[in-house]
Amino acid sequence: MRKNLKELLDKYYRLKNTPSELTQDKPDPLIVLKDYQNDESFEAIALICALLSYGNAKQIVLTLKKLDFSLLKTSLDSIKKAKFPSYRFQKACDIQNLFIIIYHITQTTSLKDIILKHYKKENNIIAGIYGIIEHIKESMQSLIPQSKSYGLDFLIGKSASNPKGASALKRWNMYLRWMVRKDCLDFGYWAKDIDTSHLILPLDTHTFKVCQKLGLLKRKTYDLQSAILATQSLKIFDPKDPIKYDFALYRLGQEKTLT
Repeated sequence: MRKNLKELLDKYYRLKNTPSELTQDKPDPLIVLKDYQNDESFEAIALICALLSYGNAKQIVLTLKKLDFSLLKTSLDSIKKAKFPSYRFQKACDIQNLFIIIYHITQTTSLKDIILKHYKKENNIIAGIYGIIEHIKESMQSLIPQSKSYGLDFLIGKSASNPKGASALKRWNMYLRWMVRKDCLDFGYWAKDIDTSHLILPLDTHTFKVCQKLGLLKRKTYDLQSAILATQSLKIFDPKDPIKYDFALYRLGQEKTLT
């Protein structure tokens, strides 16, 4: 059973982790992000793309293509004067405020350094994610004190003391997958700083159902604890790089390949 499952996972990893999977017919935020892989603001662009990556994949790509990421190399004043699109729970001002916050933070430090500070302190990637979430919220309060907005809060997420019932952190874990892993899809710019074995599966509704169908996850609650358990199951098949299977699992769910 375990051998057969590994063969299936490896097969779909080879089939799906290819540039041919990034087309207009198979939309994914990586389609947009690939255009910026040599940009000096890449880590900031990637984070904005990741945080807006929820909902319909086609609509995600259309929204990301409307964003002027060159603003991240201009000035706060330029960002405040620019026009932004709305997207689902986010008004135009929410996305504009996200640009303002990320721009402000990256003027004095890097997103990587903030994550590494908390990650290395506890040797735990979730601590790194929660650390940068709190950093962003502190910046938000000082920069935009009147910015209480469900749309902006939804984008950033929140920390929790217990993984049971907590957000699965799908978009943050996907961001780290992009930045840490290195293959023909993921960029690996932080590969020397974070161990791939510490990454957590970016669990979404597609991968959650696929993991259940494949027997990788017995838990019925979609939360951070389930993401951790699914990752532990994948470590049986690749202890050093368990979430290499993420994109393949996502496509399996999206295409409804498993019945």
